Amino acid sequence: MNYIVVTGAAGFIGSCLLQKLYDSGYHNLVAVDDFSKIEKKCNIEHKTYAEKVSRTEFFSWLEANHDMVGFVLHIGARTDTTEQNWELLDELNLSYTQQIWENCCLYNLPLIYASSAATYGMGEHGFEDSHRIVDMLQPLNLYGISKNEFDKWALEQEEEPPFWAGLKFFNVYGPNEYHKKRMASVVLHAFEEINSSGKMQLFRSHRPDVADGEQSRDFVYVKDVLSVILFLMENRPESGLYNVGTGQARSFLDLAKATFAAMGKAENIEFIDTPLDIRDKYQYFTQAEMEKLRDAGYDKPFTSLEEGIKDYVQNYLIKHSCY
Repeated sequence: MNYIVVTGAAGFIGSCLLQKLYDSGYHNLVAVDDFSKIEKKCNIEHKTYAEKVSRTEFFSWLEANHDMVGFVLHIGARTDTTEQNWELLDELNLSYTQQIWENCCLYNLPLIYASSAATYGMGEHGFEDSHRIVDMLQPLNLYGISKNEFDKWALEQEEEPPFWAGLKFFNVYGPNEYHKKRMASVVLHAFEEINSSGKMQLFRSHRPDVADGEQSRDFVYVKDVLSVILFLMENRPESGLYNVGTGQARSFLDLAKATFAAMGKAENIEFIDTPLDIRDKYQYFTQAEMEKLRDAGYDKPFTSLEEGIKDYVQNYLIKHSCY
């Protein structure tokens, strides 16, 4: 069996993907990341893989071993949405991914890479994974810009990998995100806040047409994300950008209530003002258009917010265990 390369293998989605692949019978796995980060130890220490390659050594490794590689799953990225160092984002999210693309073209390797729903900005052009709107999108932060710049670049290339998919992940939550701290999902923050104080604080709405707590996101459980990645890897439908959400926006109030229920605690929800420094860039609604993935043949149902939070809280967070 040829190698399957997973970059970002010690990170949130990458480490879960490594386990999902192994459980699905793919044992010839190559884990690529910066493995020096001690806070990611839980994510990687019990995983089984054939080789472990440093991110900085990956391209020389690929040059020597490309004839044994069957697929590249590029999940690694700088994912901090508050990052202000464009040079770092350019290096890790843009230039590094361009180099991976070019190597996949050179060696005829199929590629799946992580894009982001952060590319959609305030949603002025909707949340459709259509190639025609990519040039018009206005992300709200440098992270989103870095992801959209790569999507634009990829769509301009005459030379492509034999199959490629750029995945616009919406609000992913689930095990193995302990290391993400403030960038972790709202579910993890809710669990920790409820655990320590017995209550949950949500941002008050500053729009007359939206009630407090009814701000909504497309929250998608990481196990569904893994299922989508395996489907695309195994079936290789038409190349292009694909949304990965549930297609159903849910409110922060729903999320808070589901977390209290999963923890077996009485609801105690307070509202606080949205900080002024983010108020004008705050998204009140995101919801993935999922027709393209469905039309490609993906027919599995997505985990409901309540079911996903229950599994996450009771099987991982309470036990402080990893996937």
